[in-house]
Amino acid sequence: MELSGSDGMTGSAPPVHYLVRLAAEVASKSNRTRRRFQRQLARNLEDALASTGAQARVRDRWSRLFVTLSVKTASEGPAQQENAAGRAVRPEADGAADDAMRAATRVFGVSSLSRLDAEIDADLAEIVRTGHDLYRDAVRGRRYAIAARRTGRHPFSSRDIAVELGAALNPYGTVDLTTPEVTVSVEVRDQRAYLFSSRSEGPGGLPLGVQGRAVCLISGGFDSAVAAWLLLKRGVALDYVFCNLAGPAFERSVIQVTRVIADRWSYGDQPRMHVVDFGEAVAELQRRVTPRYWQVVLKRLMYRAADQVAAAIGADAVVTGESLGQVSSQTLRNLRAIESVAARPLLRPLLGFDKHEIIRIAERIGTAALSARVKEYCAILSGKPVTAAKTLAVDREEAPLDPALVGRAVAARKVLDLRSLADDDIRRDYLWVDELPEGARVIDCRPAQQDDGWRYAGSRRVLPDEFPKLSRSLDKDAPYVLFCDNGVQSGQLANLLQTVGYEAYALRDGTRALRRQVT
Repeated sequence: MELSGSDGMTGSAPPVHYLVRLAAEVASKSNRTRRRFQRQLARNLEDALASTGAQARVRDRWSRLFVTLSVKTASEGPAQQENAAGRAVRPEADGAADDAMRAATRVFGVSSLSRLDAEIDADLAEIVRTGHDLYRDAVRGRRYAIAARRTGRHPFSSRDIAVELGAALNPYGTVDLTTPEVTVSVEVRDQRAYLFSSRSEGPGGLPLGVQGRAVCLISGGFDSAVAAWLLLKRGVALDYVFCNLAGPAFERSVIQVTRVIADRWSYGDQPRMHVVDFGEAVAELQRRVTPRYWQVVLKRLMYRAADQVAAAIGADAVVTGESLGQVSSQTLRNLRAIESVAARPLLRPLLGFDKHEIIRIAERIGTAALSARVKEYCAILSGKPVTAAKTLAVDREEAPLDPALVGRAVAARKVLDLRSLADDDIRRDYLWVDELPEGARVIDCRPAQQDDGWRYAGSRRVLPDEFPKLSRSLDKDAPYVLFCDNGVQSGQLANLLQTVGYEAYALRDGTRALRRQVT
């Protein structure tokens, strides 16, 4: 019951082997296109596994990819046991390998994967003997089925495998081809046979990167994250354009959502976020544009920003999360008026989705909980917006704005490598302020041992152990600044408030900074 050896790979335990099946769309391409797609898929798989700390080798065998995975374990010395296939392994190595391969289930272009229990010569008697030894305990007292598949020339058929292996296991369980509890699978490919009984589903789609690059307007909400994921699934690599309307805390919350897409679903790519400060643009818009047109003109400015970033990085399209009729700016007439400024194709994968469908996908991909905490800043008008704008009317409304407004903001943009960002970087860059923002509510969170009786005028005194309850009752429309003497409590508690959706910061230099302001 051999499996190939170390293949030159290093690690503290024998390597573990997996069979990866291609998504149907990849397998159906012409040979030339398929070869290109599979090369990209192999690279993406290697990146996914490397991101977990595992060492992996991916071999392309045309209709299947084979992964040899080596993981480091904490165990030292000879303490080992044999698995069902008779291989000496450390149990934690097997678990670590399976954990690493979970990343492969998030690689686009993968239909499914199975961990191999044995790789042997393509001999019917050997297949039956090995299958009997491997699976007799697994099928004992249970319903089972044999799934056999064969490629190449052999003196036996797939049915022969199913019949003879099924007969060998029949004393231990009951054959049930309709609702089996255990499915024993055998794939014979030319001179080798592979036995396995597990199967994990992949996302399907096309390998990321085979369809070029686009930029995605990202807001941190449910829609834009799901739109990005759907384009990634079609093989389009993405950079993200974030038009910041509300400062560092908002930026941090959007980064956290986008990092899920980058870290979990963008293997094979290094996506970037282009942070464009839209403070000046919103201020001028509100001064010069008729209020009922604010939303439509704001979307136009965002389209212009995304288009300029796309031009700068050589991207071919702009992706948005718009769903037809979901909000006032997304009526058919308004979308027509907004998109007239775009120089590149606009891709709207959610156009026919309702909100419930979008949220279900967000839950699947892991962004829902974070998106639920992101405040809505794009709705800058509290009154009645235009819902059937004409293109010429929106042209007139936008005309008084400085034509260089968006260009300046894009030129000054901040570019973040999303997969290189660490949690500590985000806390450092987005948690602290050196002065009180306008309109901020100040919270004195000094623990009792720091309280000397001094109070900052207008501040609210809240002890640290009161924060879990407080975090459910504050006004989410207001910004908050927390202070203590040394920054420990204020940093921790401001981070807590940001995590649950508040615009909250810790004041650098804390109590000393405030005392200086009043002296």
